[in-house]
Amino acid sequence: MNYKSSPADNVRNINLATFFCLYIAQFIPSTFISTAMQVTMRQANYGLATIGLLHLLHLPWIMKFLWSPMVDRYCGRLTHYKRFILLMESIYALSIISIGFFDVSKNVYFIFVLIFIAMFASATQDIATDGLAVRAFRKGDHSAVNSMQSMGRYAGAFLGSGVCIVMLEHYGWNVVFPLLGVLTFLMIVPLQLNRDIHIEERQQKHRAKYMDFVWFFKRREIIPHVIFLLLYFMGIIGIIANVRPYMVDLGFDMKEIGVWFGMVGTATSFCMAWVGHLLIRRVGMYRARILVAVMIVTAPLYFLLLTFTTPTLPLLVAGLLLVKTCHAFASIVVYTTAMDCVREGREGTDFTVQVVVVHFSSTLISLISGGVGEWLDYRGLYLIELSIAIVSLIYVLWVFRRKTVQR
Repeated sequence: MNYKSSPADNVRNINLATFFCLYIAQFIPSTFISTAMQVTMRQANYGLATIGLLHLLHLPWIMKFLWSPMVDRYCGRLTHYKRFILLMESIYALSIISIGFFDVSKNVYFIFVLIFIAMFASATQDIATDGLAVRAFRKGDHSAVNSMQSMGRYAGAFLGSGVCIVMLEHYGWNVVFPLLGVLTFLMIVPLQLNRDIHIEERQQKHRAKYMDFVWFFKRREIIPHVIFLLLYFMGIIGIIANVRPYMVDLGFDMKEIGVWFGMVGTATSFCMAWVGHLLIRRVGMYRARILVAVMIVTAPLYFLLLTFTTPTLPLLVAGLLLVKTCHAFASIVVYTTAMDCVREGREGTDFTVQVVVVHFSSTLISLISGGVGEWLDYRGLYLIELSIAIVSLIYVLWVFRRKTVQR
């Protein structure tokens, strides 16, 4: 029997492709800039302290919840979203293009300013994009649009830290940055041309206020959800943060790590992001949370068992694919759950706040895990990660089951 897509399915697919373009436009330049700047500055004999200042340029992504209510307040209609995203993406693209006209050995601090402007514009565009995504898709399609977000992130990481770096070596700083800026701008063209996106008008009483990012946490029912956001990734983040040093200690060289972790692992995450959406559509969010939580338990257990043997390349690659799959699935579950918890009129603010909570948790675990691994060795780290994953599974079973029973 031949299956023919309905007009509604075609519109939905076009809209999903539109958001994929918006998300990939954010992640290709940011991953490329992080990698290219570190390599180029080191080649230009800058000290590690100066190179370390690059991390400060990501502050807009961490602090964007502070101005997210203002974005929600302005973006009431579809035309507002399109106009605002066009403005932010234009600033983003022009900043990236401008970087290509300066010599990093002579104008590094001015380049820092341009990168900061680019990061601010990109983070602000992301608030509007997330808010529009919430309003443009019905609740049942939130997993699909979040798969586009994750796939855009993974594709951006693959292209930005891989393909574009190779192009930089062959064509140079002054060619790649302008081309990257033009590509970034072109990624918003589908949104501007798309006439099939529709959103419902908000009620006037639901306009965002400046302190809405604080009031998000004052809802009594939101506290168990925030704990879920903090816990769900913890069982695998420590593994991901330390798997490259682990591979070095096992005798793998830089090229092997780049191929298996950077390319094969990222490609796996890209594909599994869409599979994660299909899983949620198939079994529902309640069962998907539990299934993915069980998968997360298997990842640290697998790496813990590896410490009792001498890992071969196939065994290690299997572990990498497992943890990358878990991360992709968990991303879809977490961000879809977050998207379902937003309030009308504060869509961008509420989603941004939850993303910041997840990033804070992931960053904290990444920082702590290095010290834990050095203190207790990899076996101790994986044992702790396994314990956290089990606690997370029990929490999901307890909190969300109790919520279902109460309904």
